[in-house]
Amino acid sequence: MNAMQFILVILVALVCGMASVMDERQFHRPIVACTLIGLVLGDLQTGIILGGQLELIALGWMNVGAAMAPDAALASTVSAIIVIVGHQSIGEGIAIAVPLAAAGQVLTIFVRTIAVFFQHQADHFAATANFRGIEWCHIGALFLQGLRVAIPTGAVAAVAGTSIVSQWLNDIPPVVTHGLQVSGGFIVVVGYAMVINMMRARSLMPFFFIGFILATFVNGMNLVGLGILGACAAVVYVQLNPDFHDSIKAPAAATATGSGSDDDDVLG
Repeated sequence: MNAMQFILVILVALVCGMASVMDERQFHRPIVACTLIGLVLGDLQTGIILGGQLELIALGWMNVGAAMAPDAALASTVSAIIVIVGHQSIGEGIAIAVPLAAAGQVLTIFVRTIAVFFQHQADHFAATANFRGIEWCHIGALFLQGLRVAIPTGAVAAVAGTSIVSQWLNDIPPVVTHGLQVSGGFIVVVGYAMVINMMRARSLMPFFFIGFILATFVNGMNLVGLGILGACAAVVYVQLNPDFHDSIKAPAAATATGSGSDDDDVLG
């Protein structure tokens, strides 16, 4: 990794960290963060593959109220660097990402606790009508969230590819690595279940089971084929479902007042 790649990795991690608390541009999602890290490090394909695998795991991770979700941004950036620069397998990256997400969750809570200082300081500036001070409080708290991901990512990027990281990874017992990979597979199932539970769309469940049966019993059909088939089914469903077409809905029942006047017109 050269100096320019190192700087770009830090910038990507900084943006991902800030996006993880804004939830607007979704830069912190694994499919985006790993892809950007892969693009910076010159291995876009590995970044997309790892991001797709981690995205399935993090599908149900989201902040709900005061509940903090595992840190997908830190897990994505660090695991992508270890896989690409450290020449590790995708499975090793997933095994590393799971505990990193849990550690990042604790780090997020710690940084948010520090951000309380900026909130009180913003209240002080608001009492004195200092709008510039309020803006800097917002920027400062957001910058801390970016550093939360950028600093650990930079530390890993500085030693990635060296014998230190390889020795650390080799010291992990295979039973632990394999266990984390299996637990990552379970988290995918839990993520899907949470999303389906939140959607509460029982009418769409037949499509879910049809896709499961096709993926299980049809040989040679990969995720690309299933994705195209799902997109076609979604288009047909939207076209045939009257809920998505106001123009073909059944007309409303005529009111008593309106119907009386029409009858009078017809009967003369």
